[in-house]
Amino acid sequence: MSVLDEILAGVAEDLKERMASTTLDELKAQAAKQDPALDPAPAFRADGVSVIAEVKRSSPSKGELATIKDPASLAADYAAGGAAAISVLTEKRRFGGTLADLRAVRATVGIPVLRKDFMTTSYQLWEARAAGADMALLIVAALDQSALESLIERAVSIGLTPLVEVHDEEEVARAVDAGALLIGVNARNLKTLEVERETFQRLAPKIPDHVVKIAESGVRGPHDVIEYAKSGANVVLVGETLVKDNNPRSSVADLVAAGAHPALQHRW
Repeated sequence: MSVLDEILAGVAEDLKERMASTTLDELKAQAAKQDPALDPAPAFRADGVSVIAEVKRSSPSKGELATIKDPASLAADYAAGGAAAISVLTEKRRFGGTLADLRAVRATVGIPVLRKDFMTTSYQLWEARAAGADMALLIVAALDQSALESLIERAVSIGLTPLVEVHDEEEVARAVDAGALLIGVNARNLKTLEVERETFQRLAPKIPDHVVKIAESGVRGPHDVIEYAKSGANVVLVGETLVKDNNPRSSVADLVAAGAHPALQHRW
């Protein structure tokens, strides 16, 4: 069983518990009370490279990364540093996250918020919207093609912007065929859990120009932002580097400044 399979099995068990305690109709009622979802596209399609900063306590590859007692405060620092959006891990077994983290971040920041989890059902999309998310991660490797297409359509129909994650050429083709407008290339190999930064460079040319290209994993500092930009990235998603930093606001500002380098302007 692969790491992804193990994570998905745990997610399915936890999902059953939540579905038993909160009905879909209750989620829809909660979602209806939320403000309209924010559109990340203007920031993501602006000149330069935008930064998605992530609230992430742990990971399967590194274990515990940081003790985040106040995810809302961390997200506020990210926003103050110039992040275009906030990603919040809500998977609890391997990443130590919860939907409560997402709700706390949503109540604090005025920029788009991404629910980052292992989403295989429309129930989870409604959970995301009910908690105030504006975006939802869909991982191609976790879904067959019909499910991927269905979840992209459902996400859009309830106001969420889907960020579709890929790891190889076949998954890029599937994401494009499914109509993805935001494609994230995760440089972390799902089998070895090692980061292979050349993955983005290899896959970016296969993503159509009208699609926002997001580089996930492997950003250690401003230099990596520039390198990803040279390979075609419009956005970088940064987690581990920021949560382990003692001054996340300043670190985000440094990444944003690198992404605003004059040489990276007018790339659309």
